[in-house]
Amino acid sequence: MSAIFSPTHRPGIYILIFACILAFIANMIRTEILPPIPELIINVFLILGLGLNILFFFHFGTTEDGYIFPLIGNIPIILIFLMTLYTNQKNLSNYISENKYSSDTTFGRLCLGILKLKPITKYPLLLLLTVPIMLLLTLFLMLFGQKPDTLIRAFTDTYKHGFSQLDYQCDNVRCGGHFLCSVGANGHQKIVKPIRYGIRNGAKIICTRQLLISNAFEELVEEYFPRGHHQIRKTYNKVGDAIHRHYHPFNNKYLADAIYIVMKPLELFFLIILYSVDKKPENRIARQYISRRERKMISSNK
Repeated sequence: MSAIFSPTHRPGIYILIFACILAFIANMIRTEILPPIPELIINVFLILGLGLNILFFFHFGTTEDGYIFPLIGNIPIILIFLMTLYTNQKNLSNYISENKYSSDTTFGRLCLGILKLKPITKYPLLLLLTVPIMLLLTLFLMLFGQKPDTLIRAFTDTYKHGFSQLDYQCDNVRCGGHFLCSVGANGHQKIVKPIRYGIRNGAKIICTRQLLISNAFEELVEEYFPRGHHQIRKTYNKVGDAIHRHYHPFNNKYLADAIYIVMKPLELFFLIILYSVDKKPENRIARQYISRRERKMISSNK
């Protein structure tokens, strides 16, 4: 599974999430009804948090996992936001009936008028008020080079999620894997010499010895240098993102052959390291992209 939000566009989503969390915390720690303006702002962000989590429910879940993650993650959060909004409405109604609730400013009186509306009118209006918040955030993000549709593309520029629009670019490359070796494996059989099928992220892939050696080398690096591996994988994922965004040229078998050949010296380097460090390098190579049961069988072969 790839990143839930597009790495390029996710800052805006993170800012919204952080703002909604702050509003929720402020709502929890306050001891009384606030003046109309901050009271309205808190409720607008609570509505925004509710809306975001409804979007997350459909984006995070997939038919493959049976929507397990959203059911145990987003549904409880959605219920918490609903109960909080209900409690706020009840407390506000009680406060208005027992106390004088007013404002000295025109904008404050406008906020007060919205807060006094019946829920059936009030909450759709609060939802409408989230639009200028997102517009202001978009303008702010544009100052840092983001695009006008960055909040939307945070969802759509992803793979294998609810609102993903780039799934077609993963038809021949398993997202999140050894991108260059995977592309190389799509070359002509006489050149790349595929040796077997493998399983990655629950899907069947073509495995060449080059791909198996590369993955075995990465596994070795992860075991001995976990921090270094994290940085290497982070950098390499950027290469993968570029491939996924412009995958069409890489779908050419002759280009795949060329990539396979170019990667040969690196494959040899990986193999030398494996044979120099690992006691059973071929066992490590053989157990790449197979089931856990098969991996255990190979690992137990002494």
